[in-house]
Amino acid sequence: MTSLPLFGMSPEEPDRIGHATVEFREARSILTPGSGFMRGFDFTLNPYSGCSFGCTYCYAAFFAREQELRDRWGYWVHVKKNAVALLRRMRTDLRGKTIYMSSVTDPYQPIEKTTELVRTILRELVRFQPRLVIQTRSPFVTRDIDLFKEFEVIQVNMTVTTDSERVRRAFEPLCPSTRRRLDAIAEVGAAGVRTAITMTPLLPLEDPPSFADAVRLTNAAHFVVQPFHREQGKFVRGTREEALSLFRDMAWDDDGYRRAVTVLRARLPNLFEGQEGFAPI
Repeated sequence: MTSLPLFGMSPEEPDRIGHATVEFREARSILTPGSGFMRGFDFTLNPYSGCSFGCTYCYAAFFAREQELRDRWGYWVHVKKNAVALLRRMRTDLRGKTIYMSSVTDPYQPIEKTTELVRTILRELVRFQPRLVIQTRSPFVTRDIDLFKEFEVIQVNMTVTTDSERVRRAFEPLCPSTRRRLDAIAEVGAAGVRTAITMTPLLPLEDPPSFADAVRLTNAAHFVVQPFHREQGKFVRGTREEALSLFRDMAWDDDGYRRAVTVLRARLPNLFEGQEGFAPI
């Protein structure tokens, strides 16, 4: 272990956080021009590579450069230890630019409690005042409410995929519960920060009307839904058969998804489907 030179409260660089191995690496860049699904944004910003939440359907796993890393998705994190230095050396004027954090990792996964890298990045970004969207599934996001309130334009998105703990444990076994996520995003919104809930992908639901009501009570500004394509969906760590069994048991096919969306649309204001829900603010 070596000392942390730029950020965080810990004097050391841990090589493990919980179940995940950790490496601190130098990155070549910290802002990437928006492309593909994120093409509406000027930049994406990913403070980490890998994600110890390890959702079994996560598309980001397939961006890992090495097969070994793809196979161990959810069990490793690489910290971009020079991220703040890269921002400080930026020559691009970021005022008013749209930034999406994060597209292929979760900024508030457990390692953030040790490094405080995202918090340090936010302090830098406040100086530039970009139009910032933050995407997470972690209740830990509430830590930074004070900094969110310093941005002129910001939105915090919370991913919530199901009302069933059985389903969540199958697809997101290392993630916080749905209830904790809903409580956290409600707290962010109550502080005066614009919020959204992204049900992406929408996994099998036990009680769509009750789920819709619970989501609506967070008072998010808008909501996004999109399907998980169960036949073509990407899985890691051997969850595919268990997932398909859940889909069958809960009658969750294209028709089931559409029925659920009909319920959501009737009960949620400003519901978008797919990419349009991720447009820059």
